[in-house]
Amino acid sequence: MASASDRNPIIIGGLPSQVPDFDPEETREWLDSLDAAVDERGRERARYLMLRLIERARERRVAVPEMRSTDYVNTIATKDEPFFPGNEEIERKVLNATRWNAAVMVSRAQRPGIGVGGHIATFASSASLYDVGFNHFFRGKDEGDGGDQIFFQGHASPGIYARAYLLDRLTEQQLDAFRQEKSKAPYGLSSYPHPRLMPDFWEFPTVSMGLGPLGAIYQARMNRYMEARGIADTSKSHVWAYLGDGEMDEPESLGQLSLAAREGLDNLTFVVNCNLQRLDGPVRGNGKIIQELESIFRGAGWNVIKLIWDRSWDPLLAQDRDGILVNKMNSTPDGQFQTYATESGAYIREHFFGGDQRLRAMVENMTDRQIQHLGRGGHDHKKVYAAYAAAKAHKGQPTVILAQTVKGWTLGPNFEGRNATHQMKKLTVDDLKRFRDRLHIPITDAQLENGAPPYYHPGRNSPEIQYMHDQRSAHGGYVPTRVVRAKPLALPDDKAYAAAKKGSGQQSIATTMAFVRILKDLMRDKEIGKRFVLIAPDEYRTFGMDAFFPSAKIYNPLGQQYEAVDRDLLLAYKESPTGQMLHDGISEAGCTASLIAAGSAYATHGEPLIPVYVFYSMFGFQRTGDQFWQMADQLARGFVLGATAGRTTLTGEGLQHADGHSQLLASTNPGCVAYDPAYGYEIAHIVKDGLRRMYGPTETNEPGEDVFYYLTVYNEPIQHPAEPADVDVDGILKGIHRVSQGTSGAIGAQLMASGVAVPWALEAQRILAEEWNVRADVWSATSWNELRREAVEVEEHNLLHPEEEQRVPYVTRKLSGAEGPFVAVSDWMRAVPDQIARWVPGTYTSLGADGFGFADTRGAARRFFHIDAQSIVLATLTELAREGKIDRSALKQAIDRYRLLDVSAADPGAAGGDA
Repeated sequence: MASASDRNPIIIGGLPSQVPDFDPEETREWLDSLDAAVDERGRERARYLMLRLIERARERRVAVPEMRSTDYVNTIATKDEPFFPGNEEIERKVLNATRWNAAVMVSRAQRPGIGVGGHIATFASSASLYDVGFNHFFRGKDEGDGGDQIFFQGHASPGIYARAYLLDRLTEQQLDAFRQEKSKAPYGLSSYPHPRLMPDFWEFPTVSMGLGPLGAIYQARMNRYMEARGIADTSKSHVWAYLGDGEMDEPESLGQLSLAAREGLDNLTFVVNCNLQRLDGPVRGNGKIIQELESIFRGAGWNVIKLIWDRSWDPLLAQDRDGILVNKMNSTPDGQFQTYATESGAYIREHFFGGDQRLRAMVENMTDRQIQHLGRGGHDHKKVYAAYAAAKAHKGQPTVILAQTVKGWTLGPNFEGRNATHQMKKLTVDDLKRFRDRLHIPITDAQLENGAPPYYHPGRNSPEIQYMHDQRSAHGGYVPTRVVRAKPLALPDDKAYAAAKKGSGQQSIATTMAFVRILKDLMRDKEIGKRFVLIAPDEYRTFGMDAFFPSAKIYNPLGQQYEAVDRDLLLAYKESPTGQMLHDGISEAGCTASLIAAGSAYATHGEPLIPVYVFYSMFGFQRTGDQFWQMADQLARGFVLGATAGRTTLTGEGLQHADGHSQLLASTNPGCVAYDPAYGYEIAHIVKDGLRRMYGPTETNEPGEDVFYYLTVYNEPIQHPAEPADVDVDGILKGIHRVSQGTSGAIGAQLMASGVAVPWALEAQRILAEEWNVRADVWSATSWNELRREAVEVEEHNLLHPEEEQRVPYVTRKLSGAEGPFVAVSDWMRAVPDQIARWVPGTYTSLGADGFGFADTRGAARRFFHIDAQSIVLATLTELAREGKIDRSALKQAIDRYRLLDVSAADPGAAGGDA
């Protein structure tokens, strides 16, 4: 871990421009020396001297302006490359076998009757980048710690499988089951890195492009956080993220580079596979993506290592006294380099070297074949090793390695560098023969001409395979491997929830505050208190969580090097290197990445963390829904709080803050258990059960289920009742329980509400009894989603087991015998409560806040959407009239009595809209 002095200062590479010259004579001497160098030795020599001076100035910690872009050559000079400790001949044989099996696996997956596809070209370009990592750098988990965390480029997964096959980690039967996870179960291999689908193999899901780099940054940061707080020793762990240059156009790929630099994450290395191609064309045909990325990363404060040319260019660059070759490299656009990758040596001689006599002279003694094989640095093991070693040795900054490769490398002329290579999934017999010959694979023509091409294994006792095993043994075991070593946590007893179960008395509090109070008591627990990781996007005070500042403190690896403006206040802003709270700024994407890293720490490092991520509910599943899917894929656990929830509770903020649908979005995520509680005691039982399910011992004493909890909580203060003596805990957890039984009125009805709508339903219950002779029960639907999920499971069981006694969904059983009609209401769009409509045993209707939100009072908004208490009364009367239990004339009476067509007639209710 870098010391504070190693990290970047606040101003990076700055140079004061108005400092007075105290020694003009000395200044003149330096300028004259530069003039003399230009006049006598030429501009190129002078430029070289200036570069060396800048390099030495940085070594001596003299502040000089940063160069955002350097020449289009390798950052590490040939003379500075370290000794390569590997056996390059054996590694080449290993890599050839891996390349062959990766391509054959995808090609066989395209056999008639299967045709499930796959990608060949990405791994073909990045194979050497991975191979050097596997052989010399990636740390496994055999030492008992988390090893290295490696974010593999999703489309390169066939190559990772192919290597695992050589190591006997996967069988030929499994390779033939690529992308056939169900039909070939239990042998199926997932298309891309997916821990949920292959929980003992993959650690990080990466193929939703852009999420890999974002996740890697926050994983590296989480490693530092866990070490600083004494939870796990992560000092040996290094995070490697393998990315594509086209992928870097995703906003998430570059959006948090500054955080990695600001916190000095030298435990992080990005390896960008710059094959100059997107999925179907050049990344920057008219530009230079490596130069562009270099400028971006340098500007963000990263250490940049360019790995552009292989060793065959070294003699040519050594001759380049005039800089003409470097200038040609600098000025040639990527689209042209892509063309050179597909053309003959004669073409390259004419078009790259032919424009200047000095360039032509450099290659006059080279054959066209030698020129054609002037290669890219990402395919040279020694050059890759030098870059990786430099990245690991660098302190104080994260490192990015920009490695130039050719997409489809070694696959033959129909694949290499072609725009369509990403979509090409099958090699013809002729392609296979050329590929075989290039890789020197001992497979005959007859084997290729008859049936599917065979896999190649040099033999378990061969030098190549023994070398692979030895290298992995020396580096802590096989990767990728996902291991769950965490033990179940000792969870707190009911005392931790006692305060919430007492209710709020005469005090009115929002459900957000009810949750925060529970959290505060849980964080005092000696067993699990330190494991909570609080996460918020710059809104702790909004959510009433500033009370944690003095005790939990905000994590900052540099501590607090200033006097806080509110230092005299009881709840002063307090930063600390051992802080428990992650204050990630206004970045929901960053916060969600922290959530995922913390929520999967039980597997990554064998130490469970309990993340609690609180955000404006509108900016959760809607804004970062892809990451919540990633969270489910990564088997991460924790609590997600959609605060200021509902379409009408934060109406002063207007449309973009008015969430009436996140519960519906949450329902689409199979790993998400979503609740919409109304009262503190409901929250207490939900949180307790969530801790049990995710972190407590199961029947087999294994730690927890691979789910995460989403609770929507509100900013509207209400009085919370004490937990009733006969509380229906099972109903709370399964999704519905009765909170008030009607006691007066002759006509029966059922009101179902969730979250902030429960008080409206209770008011409607009173009005119906007093004014319309209707006896209504009120039910708190704590989870429409869970009710539907259980009902769907029941229906599927009944569908497939017609000979067995047919099961009945929980919601049907729960409401059985209740006198209808049933009226459902919430602060969500009607599609949320409508999820259970088919299983409600009676006439069912719903009210909801469909449409855009707007700024107004809560009362006006609810009258507009017709979800307030009086609208619930009208809906109930309407259903009763439809059933013939009351006269329809009552409906017009109700509309007139409550002025339901006049939004301004509504009671504005409690003040709303505070952010």
